[in-house]
Amino acid sequence: MSKSVRLSVEGMSCGSCASRVDKALNGLDGVEDASVNLASDSAEVTYSEKLSVDDLVQAVKNAGYEAHEVVDRDKQMREQREQQAKEMRTLKGQLWLSTLLTLPVFILAMGNHMVPVFSEWVHNSLGLQTSWWIQLVLTTLVLAVPGARFYKLGVPALFRGAPDMNSLVALGATAAWGYSVVATVFPTWLPSESVNVYFEASAVIVTLILAGRFMEARAKSHTSDAIQRLMSLQSKTARVVRDGDVTEVDIAELGKGDEIEVRPGERIALDGEVSSGDSYVNEAMITGEAESVHKQKEDKVVGGTLNEKGTLRFKVTATGEGTVLAQIIRMVEQAQGSKLPIQDTVNRITLWFVPAVMLVALLTFVVWYFAASESALTFALVNAVAVLIIACPCAMGLATPTSIMVGTGRGAEMGVLFRQGSALQALQQSKGVIFDKTGTLTEGKPTITEWMTLSEFDEKEVLTLAASIEAKSEHPTAEALVNYAKEQDIKVSEPESFEAISGLGATGKVDSKTLYIGTSELMRDNDIGLDAEPADAKTWSEGGRTPIYVAIDGKLAAVFTQDDPIKASAKELIKRLHADGLKTAMVTGDAESTAKRIAKELGIDEVVANVKPDGKVDAVKRLKKQWGQVIFVGDGINDAPALASADVGFAIGTGTDVAIESADVVLMSDNLTVVQQAFALSEATMRNIRQNLFWAFAYNTALIPVAAGVLYPFFGILLSPMLAAGAMALSSVFVITNALRLKTVNLEK
Repeated sequence: MSKSVRLSVEGMSCGSCASRVDKALNGLDGVEDASVNLASDSAEVTYSEKLSVDDLVQAVKNAGYEAHEVVDRDKQMREQREQQAKEMRTLKGQLWLSTLLTLPVFILAMGNHMVPVFSEWVHNSLGLQTSWWIQLVLTTLVLAVPGARFYKLGVPALFRGAPDMNSLVALGATAAWGYSVVATVFPTWLPSESVNVYFEASAVIVTLILAGRFMEARAKSHTSDAIQRLMSLQSKTARVVRDGDVTEVDIAELGKGDEIEVRPGERIALDGEVSSGDSYVNEAMITGEAESVHKQKEDKVVGGTLNEKGTLRFKVTATGEGTVLAQIIRMVEQAQGSKLPIQDTVNRITLWFVPAVMLVALLTFVVWYFAASESALTFALVNAVAVLIIACPCAMGLATPTSIMVGTGRGAEMGVLFRQGSALQALQQSKGVIFDKTGTLTEGKPTITEWMTLSEFDEKEVLTLAASIEAKSEHPTAEALVNYAKEQDIKVSEPESFEAISGLGATGKVDSKTLYIGTSELMRDNDIGLDAEPADAKTWSEGGRTPIYVAIDGKLAAVFTQDDPIKASAKELIKRLHADGLKTAMVTGDAESTAKRIAKELGIDEVVANVKPDGKVDAVKRLKKQWGQVIFVGDGINDAPALASADVGFAIGTGTDVAIESADVVLMSDNLTVVQQAFALSEATMRNIRQNLFWAFAYNTALIPVAAGVLYPFFGILLSPMLAAGAMALSSVFVITNALRLKTVNLEK
C-alpha cells in the first residue's frame, strides 16, 4: 500500500540542488514518485511500506540538505512565512553590510582606472600598496561575514562531489581574492606584468549575488499567495449553540452535529447544513462566482465563505481535513508541488550543469594562460572567474515550479483546482472535449413533465412505491421523481432493499413488491415487456424526450418523462471551444433522440447516446484515437471511469466525491465558462514556462562563451566578473517576476 508525505527541505538554493534532492529520493528502492519544488522548498513523495519517513529524510541528508515531515500544514505554512521573513531580514542586513564594505573597495579600484585625478590622489596620498591593503581587509570582511553563507553551503557540496551554485560563487570569489592577496603580499611570486589586484571583483560578486538573492526571496514569497489567502479563510473560533446558550469556542473543539451560529459579516467556520435562518452567502473564494448565494433551511454551507446579511444556524457536517476548504488547500498544494513532464528534462540538465561549468572554467583558464602573450595569468583568472559566476543555474531550477505555483494558485482563485499540476501541460495539448449531459451541460435538476399510469394500477400507489425506491438514489431523475411525489402530498416509505444500476436506473423492494425504474434497456434486461406502453408515451422519444419506465413485480406499471434545462453557460462554452479549434462531443445514457436534440441546440459536433458507464469509457478511447488527446467533463458516479480514462478529467465540484477523486481538474462552480478559462490559464502558464526556460537556457548558452572570452580575439570584448555577477542575479529575478505576471494575465477571450 502506498503512502504519501510532504517534506520541508532546507538548504536548496539553485536548480542543481533541487535536482540532487530529486535524484536522491527517486533513487530509493520503494519510492514510487518524488517531486521536489525549489520555489516552495518542499518535496511530495509517494512511497511503499518498505520505507519510512526517516529513510526519506536520511536520503535528503545524504544529498547534503536537511528535511523534516510536514505534519501540520497550517503550522508549516506559518513557519515558512516566518522563515521567509527572517531570511529576507537576514539577507537585507547582509546586503547592507556587504554594500558598505564593498563601496570603498569599488571606489578605490575603479576610480584608479576611470578618473585620472582620483588616481593621482590615491598615488600621492595613500600610495598604491596602501590602497591594495585597504581593499584586502575590506574584501576579506565581505567574504568572511556576509559572504560566509556561500562557503557554508558551497564548500561541503564541493567535497561531496555535488557542487552547486554556492560552490560556483565560493570558487569564483575566492579565486579573485586569492590571486589579489598574492599580488599584494607576495608580488614577487607573479610575473611583473601580472601583478594586479581584483579585490573589487570578489567583493562586488558577493554583493550583487546577495542583492539578487534578496530580490529573489521577496518575489518568491508571493508565489504562495493563493495558498495563504485560502488558509486565511479558516476560522479560528465559532459560536456553538449548546443547551440554548451561544458560546464562542475554538474550532478544534467542534465536532459533527454541533450547531453553529453565524452572524452577518462573519465567515462560516465549517461545512454544514442550515438548520434555521435565511441569508445570502458570498462563496467567491471557493467557487470563483461573485454573485452571493441564497441560503435557507436544509441548504449546505461551506467553511470559509462569508455570510453577508441574515443570521444562520447550521449543523456541522465536516471538520478538520474533511472540510471543502481543507480539501481545496490540499489539492492546490499537491498541484503546486507536482512535476510537469518538461521538468524531468530540466532536472537532468541542471544535475550535470554545475560540474560542466567548472570544467569549462578550468578549460578557459588553461587556454588563456597558454594563448595570451601578455598578462596571460590575468586573462586566464578573470575569464575563468567570469565563467564560474555567469553560469549559475538558479533560473533553470525556478523556471517551471514558480510558474506552476502561480498558475495553479490563479486557478484556485477563479474556482479551478488542478489536482495534478501535469494537467496544465496536458490541457494545452488537447484536441477535443467530451461532455457528460445530465448535471454537466444541463442543470441536473430535472422536473417530471409527463406521468402515465397503466389502467390496471393505482396511480397513487405506483407513485408512492417508485418515490420510496428513488429516495435512496443520488441521480437527478430520482430527485425529480421524489419532488413530484411530494407535490402530490405522497409520503415515501423505507424500502426493504435498494440497488442503483449504473447508467440504467434502480431496483428495490417496497411493501414486498419488487420495482424496476429506468430505461427501456433495464426493462428488457429483466424480461419486462413494453407492449403495454401507452401510445402517447411512444411519441415522446420522437420529440427528443426519453421515456422512463416503472415496473412492479415484472409488469409495466407507469411511464414518465422529464425535462432538464440546458445551462446558460453551456452554449457560450461550446462556441468558445470551437473558436479555439477544439472538437466537442456529448456522451450520455439518454435516448439518441433526446441527446441529438440537446446537441443540436448547443452545436456539439458528435453524439454518443444510450451508453452505460463502460460505454462512456469506450467512447473516450474511440475519440482519443480519432482526435488525439481529449478531455472529459462530468459530475456523477457513473462518470468516474470516463474521467479517469481521459487525458484530462474535469469534474464539476458540485457533483459527487467519487467523480472529483477520479478527475485531474475540479471546477468548484457549475458555470461552464471556467472550462475555457482553464484552457486559457493552461496556455498562459505553459507559455510562461517556455519564456522562463528560454531565458534561463539561452542566457547561459549565450553568455558562457562570452564570459570565456571567445569574442575578445575578434572584437576586444571581455565580460568582467562584476557584470557576470549582476547578470546572473538578475536572471533569477526575471524568471520569478515573469511567473508572477500570471496573477494578472487576462483569461477572457
